[in-house]
Amino acid sequence: MTLTELKYIVTLAQEQHFGRAAERCFVSQPTLSVAVKKLEEELGVALFERTKNAVRTTSLGEGIVQQAQRVLEESERIREMATAGKDQLRAPLRLGAIYTIGPYLFPHLIPQIRQKAPDMPLYIEENYTSVLRRKLRNGELDAIIVALPFNEPDVLTLPLYDEPFVLMLPSNHPLAKKDAMDAADLSCSDMLLLGEGHCFRDQVLQACPSLKDSETQHTITEGSSLETLRHMVASGFGITILPLSAAGEGLYAPGMLCTREFASPQPMRTVALAWRASFPRPKAIDILRDAVKQCNVQALPA
Repeated sequence: MTLTELKYIVTLAQEQHFGRAAERCFVSQPTLSVAVKKLEEELGVALFERTKNAVRTTSLGEGIVQQAQRVLEESERIREMATAGKDQLRAPLRLGAIYTIGPYLFPHLIPQIRQKAPDMPLYIEENYTSVLRRKLRNGELDAIIVALPFNEPDVLTLPLYDEPFVLMLPSNHPLAKKDAMDAADLSCSDMLLLGEGHCFRDQVLQACPSLKDSETQHTITEGSSLETLRHMVASGFGITILPLSAAGEGLYAPGMLCTREFASPQPMRTVALAWRASFPRPKAIDILRDAVKQCNVQALPA
């Protein structure tokens, strides 16, 4: 049984005439007649009643012809899907980002993607690096935005930008008198950090090894998000280290908060795009890369 044979019986049922049906199918009448007879023999039932003047479907043939019509319609849908799939910027793109990047990048990135690929549906997700890694590997996400290092078999990474860290503190804090901080010597009893599981926490502790000292470790308070840490600083609860894109002071009363850069070597993170090497839509990856460049990330207001 082939799609061609199904097309023949559907057309014959509509035309009720071998000659007209053959013309519509662009074959000779004997070719169509032989194919219909072959299908009837394969199924072991008569699909049509044949007379000198007309061809009519049998009662059983009517149901089979209807089913054949549905099969042909579904096969056409497959062709349409395949045709649409040839345009790499029409299929949905599933993009993930870690919690410390997504809230600050997505509001600027999404309009850029819409402008460059208006017909590409976009689904976004924020999560931990470990969860994004699993979803990328399992095909639940097409690409993810993470901080390096990120190593995964059969996954490609493309560095997008370097983002410096800054110290955020109340304007009346003693450290606010300094113009620049030395990350290696920073040791504060009122330091606020993200909780376990956030890669940004690990990056801060690596950049500021003095925070790991036993004398201060028990005084470090943990928060669930960068927004929580920033609000805690605004309430006078302590100080924190943030990526530059998250260090917005404009949400609070003027003069309440201030940020201080770190002295050279300035701690920073490299933000990268990661995708499976087998992902069949390189144009979508190119769009993502170009859209991020257009965002001018380090100048983003939070």
